[in-house]
Amino acid sequence: MAGLHATLRPASSSSSVSSTSTHSRLLLFLSVLLISLATFAFIIQWRGGLPDLITRWPNENDPLGFLAMDLAGPGRSSSSSDACADVLGQSRVASFTYYRNWNFSFGPGSGSEKGPEICITTSTSAGLEQTLPWIYYHKVLGITNFFMFVERKAASKNVSKVLESIPGVKVIYRTRELEEEQAKSRIWNESWLANFFYKPCNYELFVKQTLNMEMAIVMAREAGMDWIIHLDTDELIYPAGTSHYSVQQLLSEVPEDVDMVVFPNYESSIERDDIKEPFSEVSMFKKNFDHLNKETYFGSYKAATRGNPNYFMTYGNGKSAARIEENLRPNGAHRWHNYMKEPKEIKFEEAAVLHYTYSKFSDLTSRRDRCGCKPTQEDVKRCFMLDFDRNAFIIASTASEAEMHQWYHERVIWTDTALKQKLLKLGILTRIYAPMVIIQGLRESGIFTNVIVSAWSEDTKEKSLSSTKSNNSSGNIGTKGISSRKFGYKESQATIRKVLNFAGNGSYAIPPQSPPSMDDMHLHTLRKGGEGSELLIDLFHGNPLASCSRGFSQ
Repeated sequence: MAGLHATLRPASSSSSVSSTSTHSRLLLFLSVLLISLATFAFIIQWRGGLPDLITRWPNENDPLGFLAMDLAGPGRSSSSSDACADVLGQSRVASFTYYRNWNFSFGPGSGSEKGPEICITTSTSAGLEQTLPWIYYHKVLGITNFFMFVERKAASKNVSKVLESIPGVKVIYRTRELEEEQAKSRIWNESWLANFFYKPCNYELFVKQTLNMEMAIVMAREAGMDWIIHLDTDELIYPAGTSHYSVQQLLSEVPEDVDMVVFPNYESSIERDDIKEPFSEVSMFKKNFDHLNKETYFGSYKAATRGNPNYFMTYGNGKSAARIEENLRPNGAHRWHNYMKEPKEIKFEEAAVLHYTYSKFSDLTSRRDRCGCKPTQEDVKRCFMLDFDRNAFIIASTASEAEMHQWYHERVIWTDTALKQKLLKLGILTRIYAPMVIIQGLRESGIFTNVIVSAWSEDTKEKSLSSTKSNNSSGNIGTKGISSRKFGYKESQATIRKVLNFAGNGSYAIPPQSPPSMDDMHLHTLRKGGEGSELLIDLFHGNPLASCSRGFSQ
């Protein structure tokens, strides 16, 4: 046995050395492979040193200037670079135009799962830094069509050319032809919007939005839409309560006998004064009265208001979606109605509209610059419907820059950490990150850069042809081809009288309204005779609110 062990020892030692050598080579190979893969990943994702086309935008007199600058290479001058604005607020780094599994459906029935076809109509003067994230965010949610009534900056060639190039977006300019067509609208002969006629500023905008909504109904019907939503470009739909973060899923679950559904609005609550991109930088919102326990709402009303005139700075009665039906009409910017019946309306119990209001300091001066009213308590009542807007206009018109900043810090910015934590715990304030994540993902995919470059590259190819076209060419969508009959402009007086008689007194346009105040508290409880039970009243409609299944209230 001793001899046997002696014989085996050298072989065992040799086998051990061989095994160790093999393991060493394997570890070395794996180490080199991992380092190589990491290096390769770093190289393909490296973004340093190259300019991003999205960070430059042309001068009004040089619409193709941004292409020349970015194609010029390292030799371009620093002065031209500095003159360019950061359209979407990105850092000046390269952005690859891949889509990272983003899947946009364009047009009826083109989605991977068939659902209701939904469109949004808006009236806007915003630039691409706001409209591009707004459009593509809602495309992610399942919105297929956008009817955009544009003016001022939104109607400029630099902006409108890009908007027109996006599938599903229809741009309508505020031309003389459009105004003449809208002047024939039956709305002018009806009483439900009459209280807003011939008044300046917000009242004028309200009427303009309503007339645009009337035209959008026709366009939506022709495009085969099932639902229409009116939304401003400082608002995002938040489809809470759906498993796929989808407006299509949300509206597909609405009972078939329901004509309209309300999205209560949440209001942005900003925490600093240097916000440039609200959609990507704001995560805190104040919840709507409709989504709060009334004891919590009134119990914390004073703390949540922080010395402002109302619980919300601006409106609190939400926005609504309507089925595309016969005789559908707008009922102001916040609601829809029907000429021939009393529509059935419900409210979402979780889904909301996120309203990014006064989220930038420049919002103070922009409102001032759009309105020519005198900055007096009496005159601002002619121009603005809500108290906070009136106060903001007076401050922006009369105060110094330093005083404006102080007012903005006191009235708009949330700097009290203890108060924020208290209201977050109570559920009055809430954190919502989904829009930030989605829009940042879209931005990193390079889609915003790509759509701008693609639009203007195509324009360069067709420059000689486009120079001979008028502003009302096929790309400049006006009202030609939409007959006045479709809008009901040539209906008989008998029909109009019949409609007016049916409409009655309960269908007047619903303006932007503040949420309930402490002064309204007694209106929210009614005692049923002898029973002692309470019934919550919806101040915005005057209808009792009753619980309804599947995430709705009626």
